[in-house]
Amino acid sequence: MELTGLIRKCVGGFYYVQTESAVYQCIARGKFRKAHISPCAGDRVRISGDDDLTGAVEEIFPRKNHLARPPLANLDRLFVVASMEDPAPETLVIDKTIAAAEAQGIEPVLVLSKTDRKDPADLMVAYGLAGIPCVAVCSVTGEGVEAVRGLLYQGGISAFTGNSGVGKSSLLNALFPTLGLKTGEISRKLGRGRHTTREVELLAIGAETYVADTPGFSTFDLERYRLTDQETLERGFREFRPHLGQCQFTSCTHVKEKGCAILDAVGRGEIARSRHESYVQMYNEIKDVKQWQQKTKNV
Repeated sequence: MELTGLIRKCVGGFYYVQTESAVYQCIARGKFRKAHISPCAGDRVRISGDDDLTGAVEEIFPRKNHLARPPLANLDRLFVVASMEDPAPETLVIDKTIAAAEAQGIEPVLVLSKTDRKDPADLMVAYGLAGIPCVAVCSVTGEGVEAVRGLLYQGGISAFTGNSGVGKSSLLNALFPTLGLKTGEISRKLGRGRHTTREVELLAIGAETYVADTPGFSTFDLERYRLTDQETLERGFREFRPHLGQCQFTSCTHVKEKGCAILDAVGRGEIARSRHESYVQMYNEIKDVKQWQQKTKNV
């Protein structure tokens, strides 16, 4: 029989698809591999199902967005978790992740954890200027947990991501104690957390409301998220948008040119200097990528 549903989990070549009636353990047809398409959690799919609750993924419906790392589709919001200490926040990694979300039409939310160890005020101000929702949380005291919960229950699919050890699983345990997610200790030698989340799974927390706990990562590939041209990159910084098109020169890169509306806004305190510094670093990573290289690498 043919059914439609949502992929909730992908493990070892099996795809667990939630339909109206049950969860089916499915394999993917070979045509997806030939087309270089991998089904992932969040995909809306059509399956052929059997009475023993096994089946095969026959069709992946069009995605509104897709992230390769973490491998998720059709996200509504991405909670970018950064800890105030152990590990210390890396604004460049935060800004790359936010820009990737913006480029995909995903609402980013910055979550600053371990606020009992260091005051997050400066970062709250910087991202507040950008118009990015920002929540300070402490899993120990419970600060900010209800604010995150309120954002989650706006519905749709949400994911938590960030460097290892920042407390994603601890936060989810504070939000939903019955989940019992594993948490790991910080590796003092590396200054990073051990990977404690082994797979991407959508956890149902309400009607048509899901949250994914995703593996941590410590590197970020701009090409993977198609942030390889200036127009896409600059629009990944939402606070830039009111000023775009107002520079003295149409070829302005917003790095150091005279008459740059972005730089003027930074000087007036309307754009956080740290955010502009992240943009400059990201721009310098992509400025020598040729158009034909972009097309080839983004296929």
